[in-house]
Amino acid sequence: MTNDNMNHLDKLEAQSIYIFREMFNKIDNVAMLWSFGKDSNVMIHLARKAFFGNIPFPLIHCDTELEFPEVYAFRDQYVKEWGVDFVGPVCPPIEETDQSLPWAARVAARKTLGLKEVLNKHKFNGIVTGIRRDEEGTRAKERYFSPRNLEGQWDVKDQPPEFWDQFMTDFPPGTHVRIHPLLHWTELDVWLYIKREGIPIVPLYFAQPYGEFHGKNFGGKMMRFRSLGEIGITWPLESEADDIDKIIAELRVTKTSERSGRPMGKDEDEAAFEKLRQEGYM
Repeated sequence: MTNDNMNHLDKLEAQSIYIFREMFNKIDNVAMLWSFGKDSNVMIHLARKAFFGNIPFPLIHCDTELEFPEVYAFRDQYVKEWGVDFVGPVCPPIEETDQSLPWAARVAARKTLGLKEVLNKHKFNGIVTGIRRDEEGTRAKERYFSPRNLEGQWDVKDQPPEFWDQFMTDFPPGTHVRIHPLLHWTELDVWLYIKREGIPIVPLYFAQPYGEFHGKNFGGKMMRFRSLGEIGITWPLESEADDIDKIIAELRVTKTSERSGRPMGKDEDEAAFEKLRQEGYM
């Protein structure tokens, strides 16, 4: 397919598949994080396209045991249905996290500790994640191939330039690399692609009436999740979008941040978020 005949989603897909293949060709012993959210499921779909229906590396879920029941049900169904090599360790307890962080950040920090344990055990040289530049300010500073040290720590001031699809994929020994195939996508792109490709998603993304919900009362309002995190630190947002077409229409006009239902996405926690990213948070 020539570039002139490719539409916007085709170009996004082709770029991501190229990133996957470059990663697999240049970096030994890799794995991919799977949160079961919309971005993760798009990433799995792209990986299966890149490798002719197979995913030739493990999928990791660092489990805080605080996911929504619908998320665990989705996990259990598709681990079996897709026949993936699944690694699902339980994260260390919150008592082992930095007590100076806000509560929501400490819950997120459990995943950082869990990932460090996985890296120490399996010695993965690269980890694929589903982050996008448009999600929040810190992630906008990322690269497609982002070097870390062996502890997963990230130096935002020491990242390789990436111009004209020229990526640094040769790193010195002792370098751990994060690979971000969706970095150039937007939230709207993700949903347009989910619709086109028929990718399954957790039903919490669709609006429904919420009354009493994990300690908060929403008075029966129609609400949905735009970003999925743990119970107690992730909340639905008011919305009438109960199908994919309505979600797409909503995203074309909304001014509300994607992560506004997650405390870690708020401005007052930006410093905590960047600190977690430096320590290895996804």
